[in-house]
Amino acid sequence: MESIRVKVEDEDKALQLIWSLPSSFKHLQPTLMYEKETLSFEEFTSMLFSEERRLKGNESFGENSAMVVSGNISFNGFKKGTCWSCGQSGHYRSDYKAGKGNGASSVRGSESDTDKLATVTSNDGDEALLVVAADGFRHDRGWVFDSVVTMHSCRNPTLGRKLFDEMPNRNTSLYNAMIRCYISNGEPWEGIGVFVEMVRLGLHRPDNYTYPFVLKACHDLSMIKMGTLVHCRVLTNGFDLDIYVSNSLMSMYISCGEKEAARRVFDRMGSKDVVSWNTMISGYFRNACAEEALMLFDQMMNVDEDVGLDGTTMVSVLPACAQLKDFRRGRLVHELAKRNGISTHTTVRNSLVDMYMKCGCLREARLVFNETRGRDVVMWTAMIGGYVLNSDASSALALFPSMQLDGVRPNSVTMAALVSACISLSELRHGKCIHGWVIRCSLQSDVIVETALIDLYAKCGCLDYSFRVFEKSSRTRMVPWNAMISGYVHNGLKAEAIKHFKQMRVEEVEVSAATLISLLPAYADLADIQQAMNIHCYAIRSGFLLKIEITTSLIDIYSKCGTLDYAHKLFDEIPGNDKDIISWSAIIAAYGMHGHGEAATLLFDKMMKSGVVPNEVTFTSVLHGCSHAGLVNQGFRFFKSMVEDHHMRPRIDHYTCVIDLLGRAGRLREAYRFISTMPFEPNHAVWGALLGACVIHENVELGEFAAKRLFELEPANIGNYVLMSKIYASVGRWEDAKNIRNITTEMGLRKSPGHSLIDVRNMEMHPILSSV
Repeated sequence: MESIRVKVEDEDKALQLIWSLPSSFKHLQPTLMYEKETLSFEEFTSMLFSEERRLKGNESFGENSAMVVSGNISFNGFKKGTCWSCGQSGHYRSDYKAGKGNGASSVRGSESDTDKLATVTSNDGDEALLVVAADGFRHDRGWVFDSVVTMHSCRNPTLGRKLFDEMPNRNTSLYNAMIRCYISNGEPWEGIGVFVEMVRLGLHRPDNYTYPFVLKACHDLSMIKMGTLVHCRVLTNGFDLDIYVSNSLMSMYISCGEKEAARRVFDRMGSKDVVSWNTMISGYFRNACAEEALMLFDQMMNVDEDVGLDGTTMVSVLPACAQLKDFRRGRLVHELAKRNGISTHTTVRNSLVDMYMKCGCLREARLVFNETRGRDVVMWTAMIGGYVLNSDASSALALFPSMQLDGVRPNSVTMAALVSACISLSELRHGKCIHGWVIRCSLQSDVIVETALIDLYAKCGCLDYSFRVFEKSSRTRMVPWNAMISGYVHNGLKAEAIKHFKQMRVEEVEVSAATLISLLPAYADLADIQQAMNIHCYAIRSGFLLKIEITTSLIDIYSKCGTLDYAHKLFDEIPGNDKDIISWSAIIAAYGMHGHGEAATLLFDKMMKSGVVPNEVTFTSVLHGCSHAGLVNQGFRFFKSMVEDHHMRPRIDHYTCVIDLLGRAGRLREAYRFISTMPFEPNHAVWGALLGACVIHENVELGEFAAKRLFELEPANIGNYVLMSKIYASVGRWEDAKNIRNITTEMGLRKSPGHSLIDVRNMEMHPILSSV
């Protein structure tokens, strides 16, 4: 384009211009360029068309015409033009080649037809005007129309269809061009319609270029039934061994979630290229089969060594390694990428950072990050999100200024990750700064960002700010409603959470399982059996009870309402194979909470026999049950099994359960010695358990020691003073008890009144307050 001094920024227009230059251009150029250094595309085409009309008015519309399609009068000059149009339509037609031997000096047709074609195209602007009018045409020269439809339908399906409908003699290539046009412009339904018309008329058979286009439309629409019908025609017409058709079939089946059907197509393929392997590997990962994806990758390396790896292979395999936290295999993939010279690709490097972060390998991720030049927003976001994921929120926030200095504009995912970092650190001030950046980047209406901001303010106790963000959000979207419900529950506002849920239903916002998972803890805290039954009925009616998470939450609700029989009935209704560690922990905790320690231990043993491996929460539940039932030996057995059999490092809540267990059993000195063996500093829960045991067994010495620690850790907690006063009173030290009471009065501490609810005939809840 520089040689003809025409400024064209759009590649398609440049190609149109190149193939439209007349053979007489070298004579026209001085006139067109008079007193101008360069011409724009619009100026050039306007002048060229004016020259065309002048020539036509002089009846000299011939080989020097300004609008000859290829710029040559002989078919021999169509080599480049033919390749270009075939590349656009996906079909190299044999009759294109046949024209090469034709020495005709022109392709003249009827004047009326030429005028008609010029009229059809000239009404659609300069872009349609170029490369359309030929020096006449004949109906048997379909390649002229193929080129016209292909070139002008790339961006304008309406124009392409108009040209298509005007053509008296269509062929398979024309149908391919029209189908491709619709699909490329986001109109897959129309593309399928052209295919159905082609099959219905029966004049032209679809070929191995037609089917990939149609299958792409089925892929975009997730039309498994239509895709299956197309597959039947592929088999009938003998195109099932064509590698491009097979790849398209696999992609269609995978997008519809039919990975088994895709695998059958894959296994039937005689030869496979890298696209075949990549399609199947990424398909397994997208359908939550990461292990199968990696197994297929291993097979690709071992069976088909001739297939070269590319960036797409790496980007398909590395997320599977990340999901499985398979650092060893991820490192091998990294080495393979280096060996094949593709480790420097931006997408590969982004996937490497993401994989290392999700595997907890922060040093390796930082190394890849530091070695990368021209880091994009995806890589910065992967690093920031990775630090948050690995509980290093400070490093995540520290990266943001560097990202700004690097001139990279954050996106919604970046901002959501930064807000999550602020939540982890309870940094309201930083969170407000990030909120300001969100507004500056015009991302406040993004659902990911607004949900994160609602969560931030709620976790920091600023529900009024949360509600302001919620009010400005789109109230038709479910996620902000869920975040607001979670915020109310987090701040102990059970009634507000339930009220918000009811308003959500009034406004007919879609309710999901995630909504109920956020809401159900509010019902658990209410401990109202009638309300529990109401939400249970709603879960059944809405079909959410099939979700194991919902059932587990209902077990917790019923246990806190004191109805263990309902809780156990729900647990028994869960199919055996679906009972996971969370549901087992919930039912064990239910029995432990109500002092049924033996039942809790029996359930724990039954869980172990079923093959479910306990986690830290399960051990907390069973130890709690042993504590309430006074099962000291069983409690120590579970604590020992946790360390020796399951190789877990006990948390402070496990030590607290054992101390409570020993204290309730009257073994106070042993409990005190156990505290001294803890690998970390005792907290208020540990000393509180010891002080509570001293109240039961009237041990003044250890009680004073535990109380002293609690007064230092929780000086404003009146409960600790009350317990110490009770110990003094139980042994007759009334003066000391009075002194403790006086201290609380001087400090201005007041005991909150007790609050109970009585359900009268399942109709109304009556509160009873006590200040004792």
